[in-house]
Amino acid sequence: MGGRIGVVGGGQLAWMLAAAARKLGIELHVQTPELSDPAARLATSVVRAPLADLEATRRLAQKATAISFENEWLDLAALAALEQEGVVFIPRLESLADLVCKRRQRQLLERLHLPSPRWFPLEQLLTPPPAAELEDSPLAGAEEPAGEAAEPELLLPPQLPQGFDFPLMAKAVRGGYDGRGTRVIRSQAELEALIEAVDPSLWLLEEFVAFEQELALVACRDHLGAVQCYPLVETHQHDQVCDWVLAPAAAAQAVEARARNVAASLLAALDYVGVLSIEFFYGRTGLLINELAPRTHNSGHYTIEACRTSQFAQQVRIVSGQPLGDNSMTLSGALMVNLLGFETSTAAYARQRQALETLPAAHLHWYGKRLARPGRKLGHITLELKASGAAERAREAALRLAEVRAIWPLPPARTP
Repeated sequence: MGGRIGVVGGGQLAWMLAAAARKLGIELHVQTPELSDPAARLATSVVRAPLADLEATRRLAQKATAISFENEWLDLAALAALEQEGVVFIPRLESLADLVCKRRQRQLLERLHLPSPRWFPLEQLLTPPPAAELEDSPLAGAEEPAGEAAEPELLLPPQLPQGFDFPLMAKAVRGGYDGRGTRVIRSQAELEALIEAVDPSLWLLEEFVAFEQELALVACRDHLGAVQCYPLVETHQHDQVCDWVLAPAAAAQAVEARARNVAASLLAALDYVGVLSIEFFYGRTGLLINELAPRTHNSGHYTIEACRTSQFAQQVRIVSGQPLGDNSMTLSGALMVNLLGFETSTAAYARQRQALETLPAAHLHWYGKRLARPGRKLGHITLELKASGAAERAREAALRLAEVRAIWPLPPARTP
């Protein structure tokens, strides 16, 4: 097929992109800090530099016709200078502007009238309440002791907006992933501790959603505006890190149709080119958008074995200017299990990996990271499922998950 593309980032997502590019005969060059990073092993070449090094990205652009990104934690203002020089970014920086910040994601969803959890910026709690509210305060009308200087401002404990109550989910607006940058706030004391510990302008609070299922959808759009969606999948978290993914999800056809409509609306509104992933909550209030990720996603790893064109091959095709590939499933179902570190060590887990590789109809992907720590994604395993019905598939998936757990235990939870 031919072609030359660049990727800023060298972790496991870039490693799987590089593997897909090799199969397609496309050069993939990466910018990453260390030659030991996963993608460096498969990339055509490596620009060794921090991800934010603009001059390094300029050198990367000399090797490629277009550049994509492994994650969304980008300095768009800095990259805009390269775009003005003619560097092609896919997705376009303008399309990413509302996606690299969780606050702007929420504002985007509100503008598009797409359903998401109710939220408010944490710094809103630091704004003095209106005078009418102060009149209702138990401190209202209290006289200051004679001879004492007046305080410069009335210090009241932060009050939640009307309609909100504990527990709440606190999220950093940038940089959060795999449980980092998120906290469950269960009480007034925890709220006040959060305000003391962080910059409130960089955090938001959301209602805590009582969901029945966590679902995810990987969608993609090419240069001509053609859109494809992979099957809706069910995801399960351990300590706010993805534990396993079941494809396809046991969801009503109307729910999947709604998810696909949401994806199509977002892709069109952003004039987005590339792979976009959407995490959903599903419960009594219907389908709510949890988060958007402008890239390949953990919930789509199963596509390597289960679909004719994986999410990684699809992204490589799009960035290199090729049309979308056939993304239909070739298996009845699949269970993807993340292999999360359960200790802090430099062990290669050779015994566990060998045991996993002996499981029937299983495909192990080991990322080759130098350091293991609890909760860190060290690899994943995809297990083929044969059952065709949703109930039978769920039972088969539970049995296969137990096989993995007998070899690879979950790490202890960091949060109660």
